[in-house]
Amino acid sequence: MGTQVRELKAALIGLGFIGGVHLDALHRLGVQIVGALGSSPERTAAAAAAAGIPQVYADLTELVADDEVDVVHITSPNHAHAEQALALLRAGKHVVCEKPLAMTVEQAREMTAVAAESGLVAAVCFHNRWYPMSAQARSMVADGELGTPRLVLGHYLQDWLALETDWNWRLEPELGGETRAVGDIGSHWLDLVEYLTGDRIVEVFAEFSTFVPVRQQPVGPVQTFSTASGETREVAIATEDAALVLLRFASGARGQFTVSQVSQGHANQLRYEIAGSGGSVAWESEYPEELWIGHRGAPNQLLGRDPALMAPGATGWLPGGHPEGLPDAFTALFRAVYIDVAGGTPSERPRYATFADGLRGLVLEEAILSAARRGTWTKVE
Repeated sequence: MGTQVRELKAALIGLGFIGGVHLDALHRLGVQIVGALGSSPERTAAAAAAAGIPQVYADLTELVADDEVDVVHITSPNHAHAEQALALLRAGKHVVCEKPLAMTVEQAREMTAVAAESGLVAAVCFHNRWYPMSAQARSMVADGELGTPRLVLGHYLQDWLALETDWNWRLEPELGGETRAVGDIGSHWLDLVEYLTGDRIVEVFAEFSTFVPVRQQPVGPVQTFSTASGETREVAIATEDAALVLLRFASGARGQFTVSQVSQGHANQLRYEIAGSGGSVAWESEYPEELWIGHRGAPNQLLGRDPALMAPGATGWLPGGHPEGLPDAFTALFRAVYIDVAGGTPSERPRYATFADGLRGLVLEEAILSAARRGTWTKVE
């Protein structure tokens, strides 16, 4: 990274699981982290001290007023994103926000408008765009190597909420939103397949299921991906554990994906397959260094990440045979973001997801939720 980028200073809102991922990537890039804000001053102070972060803000107002901060990473619960991002943008700070961008489409529209008016960098953490093999798949689609895309299939499966004793704030609609599995992890799949194909989803049909209707909520705090222990209380669950979704694309292609947070044996598996008139490609996040390429009249291929065999710009940063994974995807994403921050404004066509892309995600999620409730095909407005 250049000296200019290394001189930039960042603050984090939230030091939980995903906040730690952000922290690691920023350390790897050499970005200075000067402060942190969390919901619990005591826990945040302990986490900040362990991470070598010098300041803990008392509240959002104190962070907004800190002129030393150039960029703020928002990794707080979903309900807080809009208030935090709007305040920071209006104070002249660049923003990197976890998904979903907001709780509602209306909030996301306001955030996108304010970001555009500000001229600041406003990015959303759809990090799956940044795996080299997905960049390779996108290049193959764009270059016509697969012919005309016909089917876009896949899933995003997790098991961390499979038990009634599994708990997280995402289970609470007032904190996470009206849709859970689709909004939390389905949003990644939806962003990725539109990005890879360059094709828009125009209609959706969906069925939601809540297989664990009552859960045991811990009386005290609980970290993401952990199980409730100690004293608990029963809570009725209003959001979906899983969803089945059918898709129609603007080009005429069709799609289908399953999203689940209760599929035991799948810790965190995002998979897509794009089948075209001239071939197919498929990728899984748990095997990020491999891209399956399918043929009708020739042997199928399994392409490993090898810069000598891949499209320019899709190769990652390590030589072939040196595995890259989730931390590298976040680092690559933030590298692109901070290059734009160093330049003072977003690039013309950034590869990273912007607030406009975050808004697009909310529009898709709202349409899917509406389709599930109505039991009919629903247009994406």
